[in-house]
Amino acid sequence: MLGFRYLAITSLIAMVMVMVMGPFLIPVLHNMKFGQTVRDDGPQSHLAKNGTPTMGGIMLVIAILLTTLFRTNLNSDTFVALICMIGFGFVGFADDIVKIKMTRSLGLTPIQKIILQVVLAFGISFYKFKMIGDGAQFIIPFTHGQLNIGWIYIPFMMMVIIGTVNAVNLTDGLDGLASGITAIVSAFFAVFAFVMLNNVLVTHMAAATFGACIGFLWFNINPAKVFMGDTGSMALGGAVVAFAVFTNSVLIIPIVGGIYLAEALSVIIQVGHYKRTKERIFKMAPLHHHYEQCGWPETKVVFIFWIVTLILTLLGLIAMF
Repeated sequence: MLGFRYLAITSLIAMVMVMVMGPFLIPVLHNMKFGQTVRDDGPQSHLAKNGTPTMGGIMLVIAILLTTLFRTNLNSDTFVALICMIGFGFVGFADDIVKIKMTRSLGLTPIQKIILQVVLAFGISFYKFKMIGDGAQFIIPFTHGQLNIGWIYIPFMMMVIIGTVNAVNLTDGLDGLASGITAIVSAFFAVFAFVMLNNVLVTHMAAATFGACIGFLWFNINPAKVFMGDTGSMALGGAVVAFAVFTNSVLIIPIVGGIYLAEALSVIIQVGHYKRTKERIFKMAPLHHHYEQCGWPETKVVFIFWIVTLILTLLGLIAMF
């Protein structure tokens, strides 16, 4: 019980940090004209969100960073895990700046994004590969088995890292969607790392991420006063990746992060099918926009996706315990 008390304190610290920063940072973002540029090809109902302050993810990054440094041991794992979050957050930050200053809703070019992401993913994968050595690289869900695939781990992990970060980024399309889902996923990793592995780093970093996301929802729930921007969504993707990498549990991501996966697959399927047939499978991609086009209110889509994620994380607990 004492351990869970420490987890609650960690989450509370991060949550309070975000809630304190919000009233100060949001007006600054507004005054600097860091407003959201909504994509022209998105849902027409979202055009009203044009100009809403974005890059609120800065609050998430600061809260998670400071809380993790304060609550965990400072070692190489800690720094690499934080670099994973901050590094991808920086890619998102650069993307946001391009969108705002150049009023380009698509931000950085694909080649610019992929180069930065590949460099980060390689560095993290190589570090973890060297640290593991001949030990277990993966925990296999539902079996408690362990697996080592040798040097193939590096390219495999690079694909997982880049795929996960971009999937979280795609999920950030409705008020409260990405922050709420990531709060639930972070809670899963905090409990798993604490109960099963006694992994102090992931336990507290995940608890901090949970708290920061809950605090951010205060400002981000519909109607949002601020958006996290790519700064926040890519930083959260980096955080989720760090949780999985440093607990050897990346194979659980498709389960607990099932919404992330569905969002990414909906885009891949839509684009691939359209290029071949000039027809669309979904009314609009990513998946959350499809349900909006089907007539679901934005709040209903967000709430249903939260519930699905909660169910998937409970399945994840069954798979890993």
